[in-house]
Amino acid sequence: MSEQRFWCQLAWLGSEQAEPGVLLTLRGDRIQALTREAEAPADAVRLDGLTLPGLANAHSHAFQRALRGRTHGGTGTFWTWREQMYALAATLDPDRYHDLARATFAEMALAGVTLVGEFHYLHHAAGGHPYADPNEMGHVLMQAAEAAGVRLTLLDTCYLHGGIAEPLTPTQTRFRDSGAQGWCERVARLVTSSPQMRVGAAIHSVRAVNPRSAAMVSKWASEQHMPLHCHVSEQPAENEQSAAAYGATPTAVLATEGALTPSFTAVHATHLTDEDVQLLGASGATVCLCPTTERDLADGIGPAHALRDAGVPLALGSDSHAVIDPFEEARAIELDERLASLQRGRHFPDELLRAATASGYDSLGWPQGGRLQAGALADFTTVALDGVRLAGTAPEHALAAAVFAASGPDVRHVVVAGKVIVRDGRHTTLDVAQELASSIAAVTA
Repeated sequence: MSEQRFWCQLAWLGSEQAEPGVLLTLRGDRIQALTREAEAPADAVRLDGLTLPGLANAHSHAFQRALRGRTHGGTGTFWTWREQMYALAATLDPDRYHDLARATFAEMALAGVTLVGEFHYLHHAAGGHPYADPNEMGHVLMQAAEAAGVRLTLLDTCYLHGGIAEPLTPTQTRFRDSGAQGWCERVARLVTSSPQMRVGAAIHSVRAVNPRSAAMVSKWASEQHMPLHCHVSEQPAENEQSAAAYGATPTAVLATEGALTPSFTAVHATHLTDEDVQLLGASGATVCLCPTTERDLADGIGPAHALRDAGVPLALGSDSHAVIDPFEEARAIELDERLASLQRGRHFPDELLRAATASGYDSLGWPQGGRLQAGALADFTTVALDGVRLAGTAPEHALAAAVFAASGPDVRHVVVAGKVIVRDGRHTTLDVAQELASSIAAVTA
């Protein structure tokens, strides 16, 4: 395996401040060695600015990128937005989905994302009829991620009901398998296309999967050593429906069915009870917050501080892709709570960066990533400090500046598995803006 060296002007190694002069020696797709306070070798690639571990987008619905600007200026609620989302889903076939997902994943790469958790439930053709390959859409998403250069955990999602005890709508039939056992059998045949792809499991929600089926999915995922994700308490109505049907919150239902383990991630978790927070903390589960989507859909502000105090790791996702900016997601955890609590400094920059890196990698089944250390995956992102947003930043303030002021355009270089996929702010193989324009036009015309 070939050896590469990258010299970082500043690098975050996990402490409260960035460190100067860090030399990363790569062999294949791993960091073989890390040297502190090193001079820049002549043969090393020089990374000026702040180098971070690769950023993980732990919750994505790639196709919803086509909704940007089309659903954000009106009125309504999550439930009215959902009808617009279903209308878009009805237009997708494998070719259109591939092109749209490839462009969306490439946009994530430009924003510093190296690993995506794709919460995938658009499995079948119109009317719920399986494709000749029942996993055609999953394979399409893997191919799209591979073309964009990012890692992918395909969170194949079990989706069985239109709501608690409700039939599926016509569009939702594309999401449904014959039952939990049918879902298990289909996912067992899902083959990854490269070492940068992994398969995980997901329960859409307690609205879409009954408790007995949720238990079956949880057990199967555990036996396969897969991460398991689930939308949890995104809306108050979800809690009300769960209480009426099962006499318990969604978190409590999932706990009873054995879903809450260290491999479990609750997505959104916006409307948790104190008991829910304690259940999640005791189980070792992660919570993935998606602040830009949660505020766009008027979902509310999740209890990030209470979760942190209960020992729950936090991860981040861009969900519906109202924007794709992991720095905005990270700072929103703190800034949204400032508005709600009238207090500052509840989450510190290194904690927020950990949510955007290591915690996201862990939640998606890649514990070797999201860290700059010997033996870790060679995934990292460099943020320029000389652009208009970060010019004048002193080294001791680099972490806070990146978290609270950086944006996607400040990302200059991105490396995944030792391969440069973004150089000088441009994707190395794709014209991302053109890819987005053409793929969105194809599904919205």
